[in-house]
Amino acid sequence: MRWDALRLGDDDGGPGPEGRVPLLPRGAVTRTFDTPGFRGITVHEVTARSALNKVPEASQMPFRWTINPYRGCTMACTYCLAEDTLVLMADGRSRPIQDIRAGDRVYGTTRVRGQVRYVETEVSDSWRSVRRAVRVTLENGNSIVASPDHRFLSDRGWKHVLSGSCWSAVQRPRLTTRNQLRGFGASFEGPKHDEQYRRGYLTGMIRGDANLKRYPYTRGGRANADVYRFRLALTDAEPLARSRDFLETFGVATTSFSFLSAPEVHRAMEAIRTSRKADFETISRLVAWPTTDELDDQWKLGYLAGIHDADGSHSRGVLRISNTDREIIEHTCEAMDHFGFAYRIEDPGLANGIRTVRLTGGATERLRFFAITDVATTRKRSFLGMAVRTKTRIRSIEDLGLDMPMFDLTTGTGDFIANGVVSHNCFARKTHEYLDLDSGHDFDSQIVVKTNVGEVLRRELARPTWRGEHVAMGTNVDCYQRLEGRYQLMREIIAALTEAANPFSILTKSALILRDLDLLRTAAEVTDVSAALSVGSVDRELRGQVEPGAPPPERRLDVVRRLTDAGIATGVLMAPILPFLTDSDEQLDETVAAIAASGATFVSPIVLHLRPGAREWWQAWLRRERPDLLPRYSALYGTRSYAPSSYTDAIGRRVTELARRHGVGRDQVVWRRSGHERALRNTGRSPTTPPKPPPAEQLTLV
Repeated sequence: MRWDALRLGDDDGGPGPEGRVPLLPRGAVTRTFDTPGFRGITVHEVTARSALNKVPEASQMPFRWTINPYRGCTMACTYCLAEDTLVLMADGRSRPIQDIRAGDRVYGTTRVRGQVRYVETEVSDSWRSVRRAVRVTLENGNSIVASPDHRFLSDRGWKHVLSGSCWSAVQRPRLTTRNQLRGFGASFEGPKHDEQYRRGYLTGMIRGDANLKRYPYTRGGRANADVYRFRLALTDAEPLARSRDFLETFGVATTSFSFLSAPEVHRAMEAIRTSRKADFETISRLVAWPTTDELDDQWKLGYLAGIHDADGSHSRGVLRISNTDREIIEHTCEAMDHFGFAYRIEDPGLANGIRTVRLTGGATERLRFFAITDVATTRKRSFLGMAVRTKTRIRSIEDLGLDMPMFDLTTGTGDFIANGVVSHNCFARKTHEYLDLDSGHDFDSQIVVKTNVGEVLRRELARPTWRGEHVAMGTNVDCYQRLEGRYQLMREIIAALTEAANPFSILTKSALILRDLDLLRTAAEVTDVSAALSVGSVDRELRGQVEPGAPPPERRLDVVRRLTDAGIATGVLMAPILPFLTDSDEQLDETVAAIAASGATFVSPIVLHLRPGAREWWQAWLRRERPDLLPRYSALYGTRSYAPSSYTDAIGRRVTELARRHGVGRDQVVWRRSGHERALRNTGRSPTTPPKPPPAEQLTLV
């Protein structure tokens, strides 16, 4: 919504003499507050023309309508990184975050069939701010400087760098030295393309894949002569262009031509060539094997890049370089040794004598190889579609005690790879630019308050065309941010939704929502206001071992209790149930009894799911804490991610019987549903079907 959509009518302002809409609509009130909580904050009180905002069709959000009483956020939950943080670009190279711009393509992640995988995504926004600096150092020595509010993907899900720096009454998940960050675990800068690098690259490329020969030519009745031929034909444009450019720096001019058109089963090949004797001799000197004294780091890096572009491959997590020339293999191994790469030589024993140098060490080593050598072929550098498997433990988290310039991005996937780890970004900041404000400092300090949002919402809900769809709040910025304590817009919004018996949900980090328990209780009598928390077991000792970063079960059940006491339908996902650890009759009974006592409206059992990554983590924990259970887990799961249906069905039947015995949700569901239906009949609409509990599926540990 832009500023011109914030006018109630023509009298409230319009386009200026040049047809531009003014920054603030006429009649808007700008206020500042000289109090510690709001110092430096400018509030723009505006009158909105609409309250219900439709989510774009392309969005993957599970709802179609939102209400945003505020634009910008005084919680200052900015997710920022130091200016020299390296971001992994879509071409496999890295660039400092301060140089990233909207429209650039970078690496992000998405979940495919339960597994987090690398994908390409577009940067839609970037901004700069000044934030307190915290350094997170990993065990491999890699470090990243971020604001306290920044979130990274850990082995325990998304976690903030520090807890509580954002104004909130709840403790948010934060990183500890027990956590591991997911991603490559490190980032690496590329080499300089100096003369020695160019020589090394041309040596690897031309020796690996070019035709460089001199032919004797006999002419009848004339003196004999030699013919000189250089030709390099490749299917990839990037290494061919680099070779041509590098040759030009040494005075060798080549011509381009089409070597092979694209048949049905092969890709087209383009080529460069020259037949000049001087060029032939120059190329021959450039690709001659250097003496030991002439070998330096830059030549070796260039050589590895060239030989991989010529004879290398990278697929299914394997990086190889193959050739029949023993000198090529020997120089490749020497360069690998020099830079500390682990590898093995594979010899299939073929008649042509081909051998393969295969890099070992995992995704991080492959990323290091591509980065420090700067392989030219983009497709060979790609990790797109590969699973995010690497995890690196945190060594230390150090508050540097100073403020410094920091940068952040907004991407299509909501994340990006920063210094080799998966980093979250703030999607809401881009919306501030729609108001002709910047998405950095202005987002935190220039807050738009739609003072009449409750009144406008009432009119929109009363329209005959409105179909009473679910409305989600707190999806852009927190609707219970600090300014809500002054303006109390949510009370008007909840009241309007309640009068229309319109279903809604609220997402917030603030305990200020407790102020509106009276309204939420009334709303829950006439419409759907639902929530769910996960509690796998009430065994505190075991929880401390397997979920050290999670809130205690009793704290989560207290949230359920307070919500259900307010008449809000709140259920519990009993997850994960750990075979042979929390699945005994006594343990299940104790947990379900506690869930019933909290007033939960439903309970849904979810058995431990051992996806790749989670399996390795869980097996390591078992080996360390309960080695006696390893054979039993092997017999139950085998190589599968899921426990067999015979086990999960039995758990489901037992929990269902316990829930019936303890009366989970018995009274709350009947009371709430009857009030809901009665209110809907009063509005002349048909009651919607009450939401069903989530299906009994299995939950991963990560």
